[in-house]
Amino acid sequence: MADIRPFCMPKWGIEMTEGTIAEWMVKEGEAFKKGQVLCLIETDKITNEVEAEYDAVLKRLLVPASPDPQPVGALLAVFTDPAATDAEVEAFVAGFKPAEVAVAAKGGSDSAPAPAAAPAAAAATAPAAAPAAPRKIVTNRAISPEALKLAEAEGVDIEPIAGSGRNGRITYQDVVQAMRPERAESYKGTAPLPEEIRAIFASPLARRLAAQHGVDLSGLTGTGPRGRISKADVLALVKPAPPAAAAGAVSFGAPFELVDNQASVQPFDKIRKVVARRLTEAKQTIPHFYLRISASVDELMALRKTANLVLGTKASINDYIVKAVAVALVRHPDVNVQVHGDAVHSFPHADVAIAVASPKGLVTPIVRQADRMHIAQIAATTRALIDKAQAGKLSYEDMDGGTFSVSNLGMFGIEQFDAIINPPQGAILAVGGVNRVAVEAGNGDIAFESRIQFTMSIDHRAIDGAAGAQFLQTLKGLLEAPEGLFA
Repeated sequence: MADIRPFCMPKWGIEMTEGTIAEWMVKEGEAFKKGQVLCLIETDKITNEVEAEYDAVLKRLLVPASPDPQPVGALLAVFTDPAATDAEVEAFVAGFKPAEVAVAAKGGSDSAPAPAAAPAAAAATAPAAAPAAPRKIVTNRAISPEALKLAEAEGVDIEPIAGSGRNGRITYQDVVQAMRPERAESYKGTAPLPEEIRAIFASPLARRLAAQHGVDLSGLTGTGPRGRISKADVLALVKPAPPAAAAGAVSFGAPFELVDNQASVQPFDKIRKVVARRLTEAKQTIPHFYLRISASVDELMALRKTANLVLGTKASINDYIVKAVAVALVRHPDVNVQVHGDAVHSFPHADVAIAVASPKGLVTPIVRQADRMHIAQIAATTRALIDKAQAGKLSYEDMDGGTFSVSNLGMFGIEQFDAIINPPQGAILAVGGVNRVAVEAGNGDIAFESRIQFTMSIDHRAIDGAAGAQFLQTLKGLLEAPEGLFA
């Protein structure tokens, strides 16, 4: 009997309820090896590369890459051994039931899951085929098997279509879009894009706009998934024509005229929705209180400059702050906590989350057991996490948990701010910029020193004010006498 296995939408983390197939790396009917990347799945905050756990064949692809989310447990594809027949696969798909019916099926039905019928449903919505036999399409263009079948059945000319798949491959969705009445006119009589534009990783509309406006896409870094160039990236480079000046008009003292000021509506993406929901819940349900302190960092800055030369590292001031926070947390375990319902969880080591602004929104990857790392290791770890965040490749493991957060806006010139606690953590430290301030010297003279303002937001359910104050005193001492960080 053939070995047939389902490939379903995985569940990464308790809060995940759905995911999106961003791209398939294996074609239908293609064999793959253990460890090979099968597809890219996007969730609310991360894009994960799903690797094969065994050797098999992708016998049936039920859910192609599309922006439409699929529920956890939905059947995405069927993997088999080479000997499996189509009849066996059909029987398997017809009888398949998700392991988590309440989540995957959503409707509570005992019938086969909706994703299994997705290709058939999509075909049913397409215009009815003519009685004549489908026209055979012969082309050198890269096109998926399902897209080719649909194009042949509906008589769609695929040459003007700019493929949105990998390396310009025409997908099923591309053909469906070309069949729509409002899109058909845009394809008629439109010359094919040059090969140099097709080869660039960009959306079809972005390529078309670039060709129309003469925008060079080479070297442009996209803001879409995996660096894909989007419509917004191209439009940002299209310079609007300057308004024509009225004949004889004088710019100074000319009558003031109102111009168009219509709002540009941009709905929250998945990341922004999750961040908004979590921050709202945190601010509404956690009783925040705030403690503020400042520390002199002249000695820290001098030590950092010397240590970077001696150790051959590029540790930032923030790396030293993360190290000092981790050491202080271990000395004050009543601050190194998480709050779960009516229980407080204390930890022996400090897992410090760092707030990073990424193209997908605010993320908080974690430097695990930072108290046990030396400064060079912290610098390397934070650099790797920031690079992954900027590339949109943070995994669930990179952000799960954490016992304390550090949010630094000092590099933007912010002197002081209050941060919102990142649950289930018990506190977060807001870090301002380095400022030169006047202080009174010992002999009554005025001197200048470099100082940083810190604000600690604390969950009063778990951490008392005295505990937070003692933690900040220890942190201040470590930063003002930084040789203790190397002990």
